Amino acid sequence: MYRFLLGLSGLVVSSLLAACSGQFWANALTPRWGYERHADIAYGDLERQTHDVYVPNEHAAGAPVVVFFYGGSWQSGDKNGYRFVGQALASRGFIAVLPDYRLYPETTFPGFVEDGARAVAWAQNHAVDYGGDPTHLFVSGHSAGAHIAAMLATDERYLNAAGSSITDLAGFVGMAGPYDFLPIRDPVLQEIFAPRSSWPESQPIEFVGGDEPPMLLMHGAADTTVYPKNSRNMAARMNDVGGTVELEIYPKTSHIGLVAPLAAPLRSTGSELDDFAAFVKKVVSDSPR
Repeated sequence: MYRFLLGLSGLVVSSLLAACSGQFWANALTPRWGYERHADIAYGDLERQTHDVYVPNEHAAGAPVVVFFYGGSWQSGDKNGYRFVGQALASRGFIAVLPDYRLYPETTFPGFVEDGARAVAWAQNHAVDYGGDPTHLFVSGHSAGAHIAAMLATDERYLNAAGSSITDLAGFVGMAGPYDFLPIRDPVLQEIFAPRSSWPESQPIEFVGGDEPPMLLMHGAADTTVYPKNSRNMAARMNDVGGTVELEIYPKTSHIGLVAPLAAPLRSTGSELDDFAAFVKKVVSDSPR
């Protein structure tokens, strides 16, 4: 089965993970060795305010900590479906924290960002309990999850309210994130980000001022769900204000195809995990915060 999956083309890989059955197989084929998963740890009082922590069996003292938010248009998703991401990050020696967060219609913007801030503050306060270094704390995510992470890395109000700070973040890694997506045309998304007069408050690009942590923005050139211009515009804004940013556009890669190589059986189909890990290690080595 592994040999078959490794031979799939990029298009078939993307289609596989796009389906529920594809995500099932990605997790079913994820190794259960090399790390310990601490599941369903509460970071708040509500049902969806829990997360899983993935700890490598072998990691350097004071390992980087990556809080990763999954996507799903702010309407769907479950941390149990992203074990392949937790394993991927743990395989590189990182402590991975994968939170659940409230979704629409239970909440609207900024409820899910506020949940994200609480999860990050928890990770900072408990990093040492799992062998991590709270000064090497990264936020990351895919799609809507990248939006949540980007809001935390740009708008200081959310982490401040949770008892943390943007200055406590070592870096941000965004995968196919919507950072600059006005006007909002989808009726459901209009409800999620209502009222219209507050739409700019939901755009990470509006809060970039030059004090943000280093960023790696990853995007597929063939992404028709979240257009690559989101990452290109965000990178341009960061450059304009003198921020530290790296932009990686992956040719012929779709929205789901960008995250597919994080799954163990598909890892040889793309360099995304290697690029992610190299960025984290470079930031930790060059400019620990």
